[in-house]
Amino acid sequence: MTKIRKLYYFDKKKIKEMISFLNNGDTYINRIMFNPLAPLHTFLPLKLKFIPESYVLKDKKDIKGLITIAPSRCPQQQMEIFKLLFEENCYEDAGELIQYVVARYKALGTASIIVRIDDYLPELIKLFVAKCGFSQISYEKLWKIDKENYKNFNTKMFRNYRSSDSTAVSNMYNEQLLPHFRPLLGKNPKEFNDIHFAGLSYYSEYKYIYRSPNSKNILAYLSIKTSDNENYIIDFTHSSWENINIDELISYAVYQIVKRRKNANIFVKTKRYTQLGEQYEQDFISKNIECVQNKIVLTNSSARIIKEETREKRFTVLSQFYGGIGAVNKTRT
Repeated sequence: MTKIRKLYYFDKKKIKEMISFLNNGDTYINRIMFNPLAPLHTFLPLKLKFIPESYVLKDKKDIKGLITIAPSRCPQQQMEIFKLLFEENCYEDAGELIQYVVARYKALGTASIIVRIDDYLPELIKLFVAKCGFSQISYEKLWKIDKENYKNFNTKMFRNYRSSDSTAVSNMYNEQLLPHFRPLLGKNPKEFNDIHFAGLSYYSEYKYIYRSPNSKNILAYLSIKTSDNENYIIDFTHSSWENINIDELISYAVYQIVKRRKNANIFVKTKRYTQLGEQYEQDFISKNIECVQNKIVLTNSSARIIKEETREKRFTVLSQFYGGIGAVNKTRT
C-alpha cells in the first residue's frame, strides 16, 4: 500500500541514489530538498512560504517517487512544481503525487499551480493535462549564448533594481503579456520584491533597471538567476512602446555574470506568451544561436481562457465600413 508524506532528512541516502544521474544532484539535495529551515517552514502559513517543499510516495520501505513544489514571491497567487521524479513508466505514481500537491496547496489558498515540461516528454504532458486537470498555455525557450559576442553596453543606462520600482516593473511585465494570458500569468508588484531570508532561497537572483538617460523612465527590467552558480539564466522585460536594443541588455547581464564566474554557462529565456516573444526567437535563429531547451508551460488555475466565434455582422464606425466576416476570434477571460 502506498502513501504520500513529507520528505524527511533520513530519506537523504535513498534520494541521493534515486537522483544519482543528475549532474547537480548534490546542489539539489543540499539547497532545495534539505534546507535547514524546512522543518519549521512546514508550519508557516501559505503567504509566508519562501522555500520549496518536497513529498515522497512510499510503498512499504521503497520510495517510488518524489515531487517538489516551490513558492513564488506571492505564493497565494502562484506555486510551481519544480521537480518530479518517479520510476520509468510509472505514471500512476506520478499522477498521485501531482494530485496530492495540487489538492493540498489549492486548499491552503494558492490560486494557480504552474509547471514547465520539456517538449520531448509527451506522455508526461498528457498525464498533467488528461488526468491532473492542467491546461497547456504556451512555450518558454532557453538559448545558449557566446559571451564573446555580447560586450557593448552603456553603463550609464543601467542601475540596480529598487523595491520602489516594483509597481512600474509589474505594469510593464503585464503589458507585455498577450491579453488572454494576463489572468493566468500576470504578476503583482509583490512578486518583484526580494523574498524574506533571500540567502536561504533555492536560487540567487540579480536584478537591474535599464532607464532613459534623460527622463529616468524605466525602459526595461533585467533579471539574472542561478541555482548552482554555474548556469545563469537571463530574463528581461521591456516596454513595447520603446525601441530597445536587447543585445545591450544581454551584454550588461553577461558583464555582471562574468564578474561572478568567468566560466559560467549563460542562457537567455524567451517567452512565447509575451507580445515580442516570437520576434526574439526569430532574431536568435537568424544569428544561429542554439536553442537548448523548449519547455511547454501548463497551469492548473481557477481562471480559464474562453474563446467564442464572432458573429458575421457588418458595422459602420465613423463613416468607415467594417465586415465581421473573417474577423479573428473574440477572446475574453
